[in-house]
Amino acid sequence: MCKYNLPPGPRPWPVIGNLNLIGSLPHRSIHELSKHYGPYMSLRLGSFPVVVGSSINAARFILKTNDQAFIDRPRTASGKYIHYNYSDMLCAPYGAYWRQARKLFQTEILSARQLSMLEDVRVEEVRAMLTDLHAAASTGHTIVLKDHLHMVSLNVISRMVLGKKYVVEEEASGSPVTPAEFRWMINEGFFLSGVLNAGEHNNRRRQEGQRFVAKDMVDLLLQLSDDPNLEVPIDRDGVKSFILDLIGAGTDTSSVTVEWAMSELLKAPEALAKATEELDHVIGGDRFVTEADIPSLPYVEAIVKERCGCTRSGRF
Repeated sequence: MCKYNLPPGPRPWPVIGNLNLIGSLPHRSIHELSKHYGPYMSLRLGSFPVVVGSSINAARFILKTNDQAFIDRPRTASGKYIHYNYSDMLCAPYGAYWRQARKLFQTEILSARQLSMLEDVRVEEVRAMLTDLHAAASTGHTIVLKDHLHMVSLNVISRMVLGKKYVVEEEASGSPVTPAEFRWMINEGFFLSGVLNAGEHNNRRRQEGQRFVAKDMVDLLLQLSDDPNLEVPIDRDGVKSFILDLIGAGTDTSSVTVEWAMSELLKAPEALAKATEELDHVIGGDRFVTEADIPSLPYVEAIVKERCGCTRSGRF
């Protein structure tokens, strides 16, 4: 059995390792432990050994100096059985397939041109959310902002990726699922069993033939997978795994980031007042803010960049 020269860390317990030291806010627990054990420390999360780097120099050493050594993901059961045998961006091993997938995401799926084509979707859903917020405010009851943010995030992502809404607030509205059910499906990976599939997109492609135009990201993924010039072929499992990446990564992360931004602004009234003043000066009170207005709103843009850089929107 190999014995590694590991950095210092707390003594692990049998079975649970150091999980007893990780609280409900794991990043804060890790920060407190790093004060005692230093910027590099060893932990055991159950039976899994983990080395934690928690300083600027440690991050630079791991993510920049030795990025090639740390770039791979561990082989897990979820990667094999839920993520279609490691065929998505999250679980795929570093190599030609992963590099090609990253390039396709950057230059095709999430390109400026593609996102611009889908701007109307984002505009419609954000305006619908604002209408709902005004209606909720008129009742005099407390508004739970995160519920509205999560709803608009789900609807934007499902329309951009799949071409239609999968959730609405009213259960009797004809929606396939409720917001709570859809969120559970995302968390559990349940939709991989067929709740969400690309079959209807294939049917439309066959019916329209040469007249077919991609209307959403699934259409685009199917077109890209048929490209004979790809360095590594992408099969239908690969397409479905990329759908999983787009939906899973674009829901909670977006809504949580906006929720944190609103929370921080409410705690900093001076910043909120300055942002409001800039919006009133540039936009006025007669129209909505558009994505084209962002370059003219440097203070608001700085707030967005600050939150995106500081907020832990993903899971630990």
